[in-house]
Amino acid sequence: MERKGSKSDCRRLLLTGLTLCVVLVFRPTSAIDIHADPEVMMQNGTTGVLRCTFKSSEVVSSSTSVTWSFQSSQPDNQFSKAPYVIFYFSNGKGFPGQDEFKDRVQFIGDINKRDVSIQLSPAQFSDNGTFFCDVKNPPDVTGTPARTELRVVLRESLPQSNTTVIVGAVCGVLLLLVIIAVAACITMRVLHNRHDYEGAR
Repeated sequence: MERKGSKSDCRRLLLTGLTLCVVLVFRPTSAIDIHADPEVMMQNGTTGVLRCTFKSSEVVSSSTSVTWSFQSSQPDNQFSKAPYVIFYFSNGKGFPGQDEFKDRVQFIGDINKRDVSIQLSPAQFSDNGTFFCDVKNPPDVTGTPARTELRVVLRESLPQSNTTVIVGAVCGVLLLLVIIAVAACITMRVLHNRHDYEGAR
């Protein structure tokens, strides 16, 4: 009887162990999705926005944190070797990072709407590089930081918007029509004067 009981206990322990293994292996993991614009262009000396949003299955709380980091693309820049924290947001408050960004970075997002964007003002040529946006929303903390390549350029280097191109094209067409109409009027007047002159002769 004791042997049967011991065998039964062993089977129960083995079954329990297998069940725990299955639960641990196939337990769904919570991952956070972070999104940002792949590339942003700003005019030197102006104000620009670095947008970042996230999706999480967990409710946003005071433990939700946001970390913005920067790595320069310029080899001689002090921030070129590794990403440096330039802004940290937690418990509803923002904390500046490096002194170079302390007075130029402002949190403009709404974390309850899962928007953690920042404003950079004024943009400088030394800001050329990669900005990383990372969000932790415990227990949803597994995710890949979003990256944004920032290019700070002169105004002349900024690409024209579609609206500007369309307006320019319309103005060009109207100007061409005006020139054609004026040329037609002048031609008709010359022909009319010539006809009157020949008739008078």
